[in-house]
Order: sequence, then C-alpha cells, then structure tokens
Amino acid sequence: MRRAAAVLLLLLGLPALAAQRVISLAPSMTDSVLELGAEDRLVAVLDGDVRPPQLAALPSVGRYGQLDMERLLSLRPDLLLVWPGSIPEAQLARLREFGIPLYIAEPHRLDDVPQQLEDLAARLGAEQKGKALADDFRRRIADLRQRYARPRPLRLFYQVWNQPLYTLGGRQVVSDALEVCGARNLFADLTLPAPQVGMESVLARDPEVILAPNAEQLAEWRNMPQLSATRLGQLWVLPDRNLERPSYAMLAATEKLCSLLAGAKPAAP
Repeated sequence: MRRAAAVLLLLLGLPALAAQRVISLAPSMTDSVLELGAEDRLVAVLDGDVRPPQLAALPSVGRYGQLDMERLLSLRPDLLLVWPGSIPEAQLARLREFGIPLYIAEPHRLDDVPQQLEDLAARLGAEQKGKALADDFRRRIADLRQRYARPRPLRLFYQVWNQPLYTLGGRQVVSDALEVCGARNLFADLTLPAPQVGMESVLARDPEVILAPNAEQLAEWRNMPQLSATRLGQLWVLPDRNLERPSYAMLAATEKLCSLLAGAKPAAP
C-alpha cells in the first residue's frame, strides 16, 4: 500500500513519502543517516566496521559482502541504502526483483557528497538538515581548494595495504580530496577502485608523499632513500580514516589532510 501511494504521489508531481523502515548496507551510508538525525528510521544495518554506539542494539543483516537475504526481507524495509560492492551483484539483482526501493551512492568527486546528502535527506524526511549540511560542505571544500592549491601538485602514493600492495584508482572520491589539498594520486590513471600495484611501479613514479593507514605499513619505505618521499621525511599516517567514508564527516577528514600536506615539500626539479 505504501509503495503504491509513493508511485501515485510521483505521478501527481507531489513529494514522495519519507521512508520509515530503512536498512543501510554500507557504513558510510549509516554515517550519513546519523548525520541527518534520522537514525530512528533505521531498522537494521550491514556490519562492516565498528558500529556507532547509538546503533549497538540494532539488528544485523550480515557483514560487508555477505548479506543475509532472509533476515533482510523479514524486516520489511521500504528503503535500502547501498554502496557498490557492499553486497554481491547477484544479491543486488535479487533485491531489485523484490521491488524494494534502493538508493545507490557512488560519489567520484567531493562535489557529489553534498548532493548525496541532499538526495538521502529527501528520502528520509530531513530536507532542512540535509540542505544545511550540504551547503556547509560545499562552502568549506571551495575554501580548501583555493587555500591549498599548488602550482604543481605533489606526487602522492595512497597506500591501502602493503602485502600485497594496494592503492586507490583515480575515480575514487579520495583522489579528488587529494587534489583539493594540492596533491595528485600517483595512480590516478588507473580506473579500478582498488588496484594492486608493484613496488617497481611506485619507485618509477617516485612519490613525494606516501600516506598509509598506520605506521607499520610505512616501515618498508623507510629503507628506500631513492624515493623522494623517504628523503624528504614525508612518510605519513593518514590523519583521519573518514576520508574513505563519503559522508559529511569526510569534510573534517579532508581539512585534516590539507593541514598535513600543507607542510609537505616538493622534490627538487
């Protein structure tokens, strides 16, 4: 009945009903729901990271990449929040067959994040909050772009994992955050979301900065003085992991990144 009413409103050009039973299938989408103050709409989440404390008692529909379809259907959701890759393609196809409304988020640039917040807010009946967050996000990112621009961007290797060596491709939103802060993803030319690269490729491209999730993953680079990043002492730990979770929190994470990279020195020409 509710879905039929939503279709009728759409045909009449009227605002659709806000979703009441929402399941988030990605941690970043869960973050956005909380930021919009709409956590009362959540009836379950797909686990993939440490849960926010206020959602500790919420039912689970599986873990990242392993959706419990039967459990999900039993909760009768009227909106699913999806991140590409958070569930297998075959299960996503089945969800489409069931006719459950989906909101799929895949921002490639920082400018996509505030639009995502507004779109999600419209589905959750939190339009005013969504507009406020989106406007603030756009204004502060524009300020960062202007303040931290460099005549030549720093060559930066963004290390996701070390054994084997993984990085991020150029279509990931993190690449745009690097550009905002005056750097360029060393492997921006690769289109895979998280490509595996060889040590030789990193050496050949000679990064001036290397970012990694923790100090242990930087250890091997410290023994390679042929790298500009090593000679310059610019082997740094990522200051805020929210840089990898596109929500309003990515704004503060980008500001921390810009502050860190502001002190980076370019290699001699």
